[in-house]
Amino acid sequence: MKALVFSITAGQGHNQTAKVVSDYLNETGVECKYMDVFEYINPLLSESVSKIYLMSTKNIPKIYGGGYRMCEKRDSNMPHVLPKLTNTLLARRLLKLVRREKPDVIICTHVFAALLVTYLAGHIDVNTYTIGIVTDFTIHPYWEDTCLDYYITASELLTYQGKKKGIPEEKFKPFGIPIDPKFAISRSKTEACRMLGIPEKNTVLVMSGSMGYGNIMDEILALDRLDLDFQIAMICGNNKKLKSQIDKLKLRKNIYNYGYVNNVDVFMDAADCMVTKPGGLTTSEALAKGVPMIMSNPVPGQEDRNVEFLLNTGAAIKISKTFPIDDALYYLFVSDERRMVLERSIQSLRKPDSTKVLAEFITALLEKGEKRKKRVLSLEHYEQ
Repeated sequence: MKALVFSITAGQGHNQTAKVVSDYLNETGVECKYMDVFEYINPLLSESVSKIYLMSTKNIPKIYGGGYRMCEKRDSNMPHVLPKLTNTLLARRLLKLVRREKPDVIICTHVFAALLVTYLAGHIDVNTYTIGIVTDFTIHPYWEDTCLDYYITASELLTYQGKKKGIPEEKFKPFGIPIDPKFAISRSKTEACRMLGIPEKNTVLVMSGSMGYGNIMDEILALDRLDLDFQIAMICGNNKKLKSQIDKLKLRKNIYNYGYVNNVDVFMDAADCMVTKPGGLTTSEALAKGVPMIMSNPVPGQEDRNVEFLLNTGAAIKISKTFPIDDALYYLFVSDERRMVLERSIQSLRKPDSTKVLAEFITALLEKGEKRKKRVLSLEHYEQ
């Protein structure tokens, strides 16, 4: 059995999901290759897309969010410029790879990769399954322009949203966003604190995302002013400047400040709650661990939709100018009832075995080996 996992570098979540799926499938006996399809087609294209995404989300987030909302409002019959103008050039080289590798299944963790695979649908082996993984708690704009066999979503509650976009209900598999299996491991707070070498007491985990976005300094100072007894574990990611700034702070509370770490699962086990940017992958990891979340600094667009989903399901708290971080944390530490509501909602949404369930589904598909009808979409569909 053979699989290809396609991603595109626009933020780290898509690539992390692709790597997790690829590694797990390889461990379970499915020969799997993972790649950034833009990098394969043209390294300069991949680098440009990544830089544009980072620049727009960090420096001009309101413009990025406005563009996302315009895509949401787009009439579904309106032609999409990406397939029309670029897929003719991009997908043909990708087709050579697919024909050479002859995969049994192609898995896409980014909608642009899914669009390319849709474009190739009439030209790849009829027995090759195609699967899209939606890596946020919303169905992104343009997933309705794809034609894949299955769509993996974060929750059953997203199925209706997908149906409204014209995707058949039976194609949705709400297994959860695939996360590293280590987030399914349960350990006590005592053990986690011992592993981290920090005291066992009330702990607030603050995560700034892989690139250290947001008003983290203001949040740390606000937490330090709160007259409750707790310690702070801060993960700055790749933001060395932020780490240096926090290291220089004179605070009343103990703060354990880290840069990039590879044991976030242990930090979550040690935490009583976490303050985080609401990316789809981080949010899924936190839900799997059952950690109450205080959401801050969402990237306008898909992360706004993550916030809406989690607030509407009662699974998180969001800070704002009129409801700052110290107020939110006070709610969690003082109100047992509020915390219990959060924990019940988290239990209903958490999917710690998402990657395992997806791998079992794929293996079962491939073991059937059934012939299927030829897909209706083809190159000609987009070239008209």
